[in-house]
Amino acid sequence: MERFRNVTVLLLLALFFLILSNTALAEEPMCITMEADAVSVKQGQRSLLCYRYADVPFKPYVQQLCSPSGINVLRDAPHDHLHHHALMYAVAVDGVNFWEEQTEPGRQLHRRFNDVRIFKDDDTPCAGFIEQIDWINPRSQELMLEERRTIKVCQLDDVKATLLSWQSSFGVPSGKKSMTLTGSHYFGLGMRFLESMDKGGQFLNAAGQAGDIVRGAEQLVRADWCAYTAEADGKPVTIAMFGHPENLRHPTHWFTMTTPFAYLAATLNLHKEPLEVISNKPLVLRYTVAVWDGRIDKSRIDQVYRRWVDSQ
Repeated sequence: MERFRNVTVLLLLALFFLILSNTALAEEPMCITMEADAVSVKQGQRSLLCYRYADVPFKPYVQQLCSPSGINVLRDAPHDHLHHHALMYAVAVDGVNFWEEQTEPGRQLHRRFNDVRIFKDDDTPCAGFIEQIDWINPRSQELMLEERRTIKVCQLDDVKATLLSWQSSFGVPSGKKSMTLTGSHYFGLGMRFLESMDKGGQFLNAAGQAGDIVRGAEQLVRADWCAYTAEADGKPVTIAMFGHPENLRHPTHWFTMTTPFAYLAATLNLHKEPLEVISNKPLVLRYTVAVWDGRIDKSRIDQVYRRWVDSQ
């Protein structure tokens, strides 16, 4: 009997340490690192995010964004379009082009970070920061827009997705009455994918519509969200971009293209409707990018979109 009790105690102890070990693995610590030119976020040993803010000629941007298994889905400055910086935001302001980086492009100048931290959002560990950015006219060095950019990244274990939230608040500098935003049909929050994802991928949107052809394989469609599924170096991944219902001109005008490469952008339809930002009335835009391993169907994407909207 004594031997039986000893064996039982040993088994219970082993079970206890196994549960403790699994819990520790499930709650891997999140780490945010400030480097000389970038902010990096890791969950345990896996990278989630790399955000470049220094030693960039024209704009800060998200250089890497990873799926829960650690697959980075973004491509920075490909040879065909050097100004495609992974996940970036750019438009034209009073005729100054902040998108292309060719003849006297505008510059988004990083000023400082605020509130760089690890925190919990509804019991989910998150990392994030607030960045102050000045949009500068290259010819006159005039301040054209003041941006307050808020970036947050987390990993939702229950839906097995990485979520990146991007909020930009644009204000008109003191002494100016307004600034007018314009641009091509693809200007906005744009995303360039890995080279292996350029072929054979498929777009999907909440409205279930094909959209209007702008030129060639380039289309615009209005929907709550738009997603892209493709092979990332032989492994299927799905990336969805959400537009918040309180954004101006919602539902979002999504730009998509599949030839000669894949691209996705959340736009404001500026090529048809220039937008005036008025003094003392900032323009606030909220988006989220979700990344999954595997092929994710419309109902699961919509579930995460609704959850994100309800949490705001």
